[in-house]
Amino acid sequence: MDVSEVSGVPPWFADHLREEGIESLYPPQAEAVEAGVADGQSLVASVPTASGKTLIAQLAMLSAVSRGGKALYIVPLRALASEKREEFAAFEEYGVSIGVSTGNYEDDGEWLAEKDIIVATSEKVDSLVRNGAPWIGDLDCVVSDEVHLVDDPNRGPTLEVTLAKLRRVNPNLQVVALSATVGNAEVMAEWLDAALVDSEWRPIDLRKGVHYGQALHFDDGSQQELRVKSSEKPTEAIVRDTLSDGGSTLVFVNSRRNAEGAAKRLANTTTGWLDDEEKARLAEIAEELRGVSDTETSDDLADCVEKGAAFHHAGCASEHRSLVEDAFRDRLIKVVSATPTLAAGVNTPSRRVVVRDWRRYSGEAGGMQPLSVLEVHQMMGRAGRPGRDPYGEALLLANSHDELDELFERYVWADPEAVESKLAREPSMRTHLLATVASGFADSREALLEFLDQTLYATQYRQGTDGTDNLERVVDSTLEYLRANDFIEDDGERIQATNLGHTVSRLYLDPMSAAEIIDGLEAASNPTALGLFHLVSRTPDMYELYLRSGDREEYTMLAYERESEFCGDLPSEFEEERFDDWLSALKTARMLEDWAGEVDEDEITERYGVGPGDIRGKVDTAEWLLGAAESLASELDLATVPAVREARKRVQHGVGEELIDLAGVRGVGRKRARRLFDAGIETRADLREADKSVVLGALRGRTKTAENVLEAAGHQSPSMDGVRPDEGARPAEEPTDAAGSDDGEGQSSLGDF
Repeated sequence: MDVSEVSGVPPWFADHLREEGIESLYPPQAEAVEAGVADGQSLVASVPTASGKTLIAQLAMLSAVSRGGKALYIVPLRALASEKREEFAAFEEYGVSIGVSTGNYEDDGEWLAEKDIIVATSEKVDSLVRNGAPWIGDLDCVVSDEVHLVDDPNRGPTLEVTLAKLRRVNPNLQVVALSATVGNAEVMAEWLDAALVDSEWRPIDLRKGVHYGQALHFDDGSQQELRVKSSEKPTEAIVRDTLSDGGSTLVFVNSRRNAEGAAKRLANTTTGWLDDEEKARLAEIAEELRGVSDTETSDDLADCVEKGAAFHHAGCASEHRSLVEDAFRDRLIKVVSATPTLAAGVNTPSRRVVVRDWRRYSGEAGGMQPLSVLEVHQMMGRAGRPGRDPYGEALLLANSHDELDELFERYVWADPEAVESKLAREPSMRTHLLATVASGFADSREALLEFLDQTLYATQYRQGTDGTDNLERVVDSTLEYLRANDFIEDDGERIQATNLGHTVSRLYLDPMSAAEIIDGLEAASNPTALGLFHLVSRTPDMYELYLRSGDREEYTMLAYERESEFCGDLPSEFEEERFDDWLSALKTARMLEDWAGEVDEDEITERYGVGPGDIRGKVDTAEWLLGAAESLASELDLATVPAVREARKRVQHGVGEELIDLAGVRGVGRKRARRLFDAGIETRADLREADKSVVLGALRGRTKTAENVLEAAGHQSPSMDGVRPDEGARPAEEPTDAAGSDDGEGQSSLGDF
């Protein structure tokens, strides 16, 4: 089908596609058009990666905009939201306005009302619905990317309920659900009252297979010699072979440690394939990576990147991951070893994908468990992109002939598992039932059941095998919990959220987290920072640090030493599970205390066995939860409000109490605040009136940094022209920077952003 034959889209779109080199639609795209995607019809598109799912979304959204409507594009990750924002920005020259929203769950997003296409994460859309975003009712088209993630036990229920709410608000809403791997696409289509395009067509060939012995064994029965030298491991041999054909490789492993170890080994393979220009550009990227954080992770990653390899996992800072992804897309980095974080939609195509580890440790199972077919197929789908590769290959590794047969049966020839709703899990149901009542979607038990009848859970599981109504059972037990904690009230017929319930929903808290925080604040008359950090760390909304071997004894001693600081009673050691949870929360709180105590980031990563990305995640979560605790304390008129506010600001900036005011100045951050304080500049007001030579000395002679900081503080004359640094104010432990240039030092701390 020629692009000009598509009706409904704006006239300029066909010309735009031709400028992009697209003259005709791929078969799945043509099927979507025939199913009415450009005419406002709902659609589930289950088609392989690189087969044009995004264009299907664009056809739906732009046709809605051309009819005077508004479109929403829902993504699972913030990184993917930024990527799609950049992609859709090309439409702005044709008068289509684009907005993106991913953070601040208390914002109602009113500014987005003027945008034609809005890109947001499912959590953000859920919070916008809760906070009454005025434009939600104006939506004509909603695209849900990576819709198979409704199967995810943590994030899936939010996407599921959000889609149900959007359809409830807009009865004629067009829903376009996209996925590369849905084992039960017809059930998804039934749930969304949508047409189905279920295709296996790809624009370039993707061969799946297994490396065993000295050969690649493919799904079509063919074999290809790929010899492993005596000094090599199979992954290194595959990377070497791919490089010889000008391709890149993405290697999936099962842990962060394995990702870093593999990258270091593979760097020895890639370094010999770099030309002088690539080495120079990679050296520049390596310097940027070293500047992201003062940690071993930054240095190790930079060392690998200089040689053309990289690792990618959740312990890396977001800046680490972005730099690696961009350089890999530009084919400067030749191989990336990654945990499955990189399989979730971010555009990182490669010639070959190697699923090195197909088992992963499971705490629930108490051992190694095979990955799901769906997850492995998501990884495999990263191989090959039209215009970039002549083909794609996805490979698993076998150590025996029996394992070769097993891998073909388990993954290569297998269909992905059915996507299943996880909405009935307690944390999900209590969170979303409260939000549904608080936001006015339902005001009775019957109305709740009627609303939930529009979810995937109801489509799949409403009727139990014993004839009972599963939905009624789960709803009744959840309402009982919310009622017992004073989040809802009812008179036997009408259910409504209490003031407290409205606050909890608006704050985007799990009601159990809110109950834990309230109980803790009411039990603490004068809480310390550690006590408050521990309180939020033991809520369901915080992922606690894992207790390693030997940690139990250390943190048990710490718990008794600082028992008086806790917000609530220390459980008995005989309540083993509860006691261990308390200690895990204490380890997390101690890490936050170190951060707020200005301990260097590299020391924190070493002490707790975490990466800079983990620190950033814990700090962000603690800041959010302490902000919520502050709101709850105000709602309940508790005397702990000032203590909670101070703890929030300390963790936000990573500083001691005396630096809070100074660290809040844009561009200062934790390290520069300490230098300025030590030079006698203790507050924002001091900085506003400070002697410029003292400021320049404290900031190590960096004129640009000093000017920016003074301007942010409101200094009348921030210019450093003719100013010489006061050497007496220069940090004694740091060397003189003769050049006086701003090389970015001091920006590496998380608190500087």
